[in-house]
Amino acid sequence: MNELFGTLSDGTPVHRWTLERAGVRVRILSYGGIVQSVEVPDREMRAGNVVLGFPDLDGYLAHPDPYLGALVGRYANRIAGARFPLDGRMYALEPNNGPNALHGGVRGFDKRVWEGTPVEHGVRLARVSPHGEEGFPGRLEVSATYTLQESGALRIEYEAVTDAPTVVNLTNHSYFNLAGAGDAGGHELRLAASRYTPVDADLIPAGSLDDVTGTRFDFREARKVGAGYDHNFVLDKGVTDVPAKVAELYDPASGRVLTVATTEPGLQLYTADHLGEPFAPGDGIALETQHFPDSPNRPEFPGTVLRPGEVYRSETVYGFGTR
Repeated sequence: MNELFGTLSDGTPVHRWTLERAGVRVRILSYGGIVQSVEVPDREMRAGNVVLGFPDLDGYLAHPDPYLGALVGRYANRIAGARFPLDGRMYALEPNNGPNALHGGVRGFDKRVWEGTPVEHGVRLARVSPHGEEGFPGRLEVSATYTLQESGALRIEYEAVTDAPTVVNLTNHSYFNLAGAGDAGGHELRLAASRYTPVDADLIPAGSLDDVTGTRFDFREARKVGAGYDHNFVLDKGVTDVPAKVAELYDPASGRVLTVATTEPGLQLYTADHLGEPFAPGDGIALETQHFPDSPNRPEFPGTVLRPGEVYRSETVYGFGTR
């Protein structure tokens, strides 16, 4: 179902699509590719929304910084110094996180209106990012297709092509709270990641891939998440052609379980320690599937360069269940 959700100040309409299948209901906005809500049953078969969001467009416009549920790009996460080299040239981006570029810059993909087209059990959002947008080179044709699988899992498929060499790293920035409300720090998390990327004071990777053994970053066995995380985990599987399961989040109170499968090599765990009104710190947990932060400045990291004639593809599947 497609409906008018609101209108921007310049008169641009924003639409909302509602997807329903296998007891799951998901709402997607054309503004920012936002996942507004995901309603799934608990172990008592009571439906509840498990992602943070606002009931109206004004909420998203007034509170853009948390990137609630948004499609972020061109480059998810941080690029140090808001600049990167490519083919012998240095590209300057729009800094929006101290001296760094975060999630695509001042007006990234999360603040753009996308063109929606219905597909079977879902919607395809597309736009053209012009050459020079937020400083990124190349005209990028990009799409994100949201579908509900037969099991009720939410599948997001990203594709992009460019007319000039550029860098691309897309993700979804939903904050999950499987209890539906309150502090999510008591959720239990398991990650298939034996290493992580340590960061400096600006949350820029130092360059090493450190072993999680004996540290607070070891989630190879499920345990409570707690607080204090905004870190990229190096997934053991690396880059894959098809999504592989890498994470499981469990809320003991409701019995809800979230599984994450992806083709990406990294996952940013963010425990929302800086969320502000109308939410509180720790109200959600972001599990951002991605390439590593600052990869354009780190040739030793998995590459994020996209060239003409190539197709950027990435896929993540969010599964829901109970126990």
